[in-house]
Amino acid sequence: MSVNRRTLLGGGIGLGLAAGLGATAAGLRPSDAASASSALRIGYLPITDAAPLLVAHQRGLYEDFDVPVAEPVRFRSWAELAQAFVAGRVDVVHLLAPFAVQLRYGMGAPVRLIAWNHTNGSAITLSDTMSGLSDLAGQTFAIPYWWSIHNILSQDLFRESGLRPVVRKTPSASDGEVRVVVMSPSDMLPAMSNGVIAGYSVADPFNAMAEVREVGRIHRFLGDLWRNHACCAVVMREDTIDGDPGLVQRFTNALTTAQLDINADRPAAATALTEGYLPQPEPAIARALTYPTEEYADSGAVLRPDWHGNQIGFAPFPFADYTENLVDAMGRTLVDVDTRFLDDLDPADVHADLVDDTFAREAIEASGSPAAFGLPDSLTRTEEVDIT
Repeated sequence: MSVNRRTLLGGGIGLGLAAGLGATAAGLRPSDAASASSALRIGYLPITDAAPLLVAHQRGLYEDFDVPVAEPVRFRSWAELAQAFVAGRVDVVHLLAPFAVQLRYGMGAPVRLIAWNHTNGSAITLSDTMSGLSDLAGQTFAIPYWWSIHNILSQDLFRESGLRPVVRKTPSASDGEVRVVVMSPSDMLPAMSNGVIAGYSVADPFNAMAEVREVGRIHRFLGDLWRNHACCAVVMREDTIDGDPGLVQRFTNALTTAQLDINADRPAAATALTEGYLPQPEPAIARALTYPTEEYADSGAVLRPDWHGNQIGFAPFPFADYTENLVDAMGRTLVDVDTRFLDDLDPADVHADLVDDTFAREAIEASGSPAAFGLPDSLTRTEEVDIT
């Protein structure tokens, strides 16, 4: 499959991405980029999705695997992170999986997905003023980006519950409409506390934060709707991969080692993440890494306890059936950006073009076996999605 090479300022760009593409991204100065030219530059959002990239840095795993890296750079929003990545200000990012599809096919950016950074790790959180999902009729609901698993699964659940997502209009309560808006994750909790939005779907620890601060509650974990789905993946530009594949392999080995370390001791990982990486308090981060299944089964946020959808997972292998299902789901999701790039895509072909799984395969083998990550020996699976 050939990549649709639209200009970077063309129709597939999300709100706020085109406007700042040529500008310096927040948190990254030109001097930072110049001084880090000989090292891989990692960009991240302050969410638990970024944990493997950050724990690997905190514990010196990149050095252990002979990977020179600069201090990871924090961004406030997905648009800012993508601006920096596409412009070459950072070299490797954890990126929303649907956003990676948009970058390659909607923007023509030469990017490849080399591994999953994590699975699950997101939820739908409602204000304490909402008694249930039906109360969202006539209200505003926030997502972190149009092309996100948060938008996809929230809208699926809305429709299953008799609600209708809308954009750019005042939602009608009588018609069961919910206005969907994009908001930076760090702005969501204050907006909900102030009544600007009635709920949100986002990565943790912002769901845990709502409960810790007693202003909201988790209505549903997204991993309870799509079993062990990838929210964020590790994405690099093709020039980085082609320029030094050995470096990329060593980087992936460090990343997967961090994933195993997190799985082995989640409380310790929560402590590591507070050491200059995530700004949230350690109790919220620890809760996000260790949600108790029994508590949420009782509340209704977990209806399939055997899926363990409340538990963020850390396993690197990008499954082909997931990519196909993801692209198909993007086609049924309401967004306020250009969707024409999807018209040219065959969901069954995207994985081979977008994803390079050779680095993850070798890293898994070096770690012992797929079983070390809870993965099937065949490294194949069929997706399980149940929007009820």
